[in-house]
Amino acid sequence: MTIDSEQIRDERREQIKKAALKVFAQHGLIGTKMSMIAKEAKISDGLSYRYFKSKDEILTELVKSSIDGANEAFALVGTMPGTPTDRIRMIAQEILQEDNHAFILMQQVMVARDVPDEVARLMEDYDPLAMLGALATIIEEGQRTGEFIDGDPRELSMWYLTTLVGLMNLHAVEIEGYRRPGPDFMIRLLVKPI
Repeated sequence: MTIDSEQIRDERREQIKKAALKVFAQHGLIGTKMSMIAKEAKISDGLSYRYFKSKDEILTELVKSSIDGANEAFALVGTMPGTPTDRIRMIAQEILQEDNHAFILMQQVMVARDVPDEVARLMEDYDPLAMLGALATIIEEGQRTGEFIDGDPRELSMWYLTTLVGLMNLHAVEIEGYRRPGPDFMIRLLVKPI
């Protein structure tokens, strides 16, 4: 395989994975079909099978990438600059991005009853509570500085993330006229009223 053909192959695989991420986010793990992924990627069904044997193979690659990205993000949360309010705003902004389908996919995989064996193996090494711990640390700091409301930091983290997950899932369904709030609105859930 030449360098050009390898690059084309890699680009096509990325195109398919990006399309799959969107389709999984919108239709769920069970509702997604290879034909839907091919349509979203604007390629033929047959061509999609030249790059991936099945939707499970694509799902496995997407979950691996999402876990790697999440672990990097969790590590960075503790070193983010700014006040606790600034950091919570940045986290909300990151999660509420228009195309943050990886966040939705991971939520789907965590609650799925049946996932491919390789995905289940990958999930054994994923700690979904890492984000809660990182948020709780920021919330504790914000409570000490008087920025955030009182309450158990871990509980506040869970409620905050639950709200973000709900907003992301509503957005993925593409309800006509629905607009998700921005990070500044989300901050109001934690910041003490003046």
